[in-house]
Amino acid sequence: MLNVFTLDNGRLKGGLFQEEIESPEALAQSRPVWVDLESPSVEEKGWIRDRFGLVIPENIVDDDLEESARFYEEDNGELHIRSDFLIDDDETPRNVRVAFILFNNVLFSVHNEDLPVFRLLRLRARRIPALIEDAKDVLLKLYDADAEYSADALEGIYDSLEKVSARVLKKDVNDAEAGEVLAAIAREEDLNGRIRRNVMDTRRAVSFMMRSRMLNAEQFEESRQILRDIDSLDSHTAFLFDKINFLMDATVGFININQNKIIKIFSVASVALLPPTLIASIYGMNFKYMPELDQAWGYPFALALMLASVAAPFIYFRRKGWLR
Repeated sequence: MLNVFTLDNGRLKGGLFQEEIESPEALAQSRPVWVDLESPSVEEKGWIRDRFGLVIPENIVDDDLEESARFYEEDNGELHIRSDFLIDDDETPRNVRVAFILFNNVLFSVHNEDLPVFRLLRLRARRIPALIEDAKDVLLKLYDADAEYSADALEGIYDSLEKVSARVLKKDVNDAEAGEVLAAIAREEDLNGRIRRNVMDTRRAVSFMMRSRMLNAEQFEESRQILRDIDSLDSHTAFLFDKINFLMDATVGFININQNKIIKIFSVASVALLPPTLIASIYGMNFKYMPELDQAWGYPFALALMLASVAAPFIYFRRKGWLR
């Protein structure tokens, strides 16, 4: 899918701020500031080559790129930036690689999935006039929206952990509930780690743009503000890691307590059964004449003694509070 975005008094123009291109003739008539390619076909890449003179490599969004290939500038002026953007999906949160190319004052973005950050920028450009002046503004606003999206995802983690805390700290937790709590904690920990990776990648990209001296004074100050916002998110991710570890330890502690209760039952039962086992062993020896046969109350006395030997440990354990 190929979408183009043009500027109209600082607003991204074209349908819902985008215009899907279905022919090379339509692309030739456009004067875009931003060209967005989602899972582009070979034919669409050919249109870009013919219209803008830009060759998009086949492996441009591969995940196994070397570090030196994430930020670089070609001899013809192409500026290449690879960045990861977060998708906070309820089932499978993930980071999606996006390749940006700045060439002849046009921003080209290539990715394989629709990104909420891109939709957020389009909505923001509709509300705020004169938000964007050129292609570099589009890229900076995308990174700004990415930081805001990460902040929203962190707020979602805070809300989820509050619910987990209520389940763990306000009542006893059985094994089934502990399993559900651990699954919820693991998901939030994974999402928190992805957010931390995402903001780290955004910081590197914005820092590269500042070092490359491609920004004017206003854009440079905006980049510094984005970096300050990212720095504020780092402290939140660190706090959430500590909170997640605490809840994980508390849940594992409840699981250990439940297991210890089971082991205690077996321990008490084994100790209580030792005396009757001893009495039965004594009365079961191979005497020449069985002692209980000479007395009318031999067997009843043996059975009563065995029951008393079982009851005595239980009474003692109960007084000590070991059965609670």
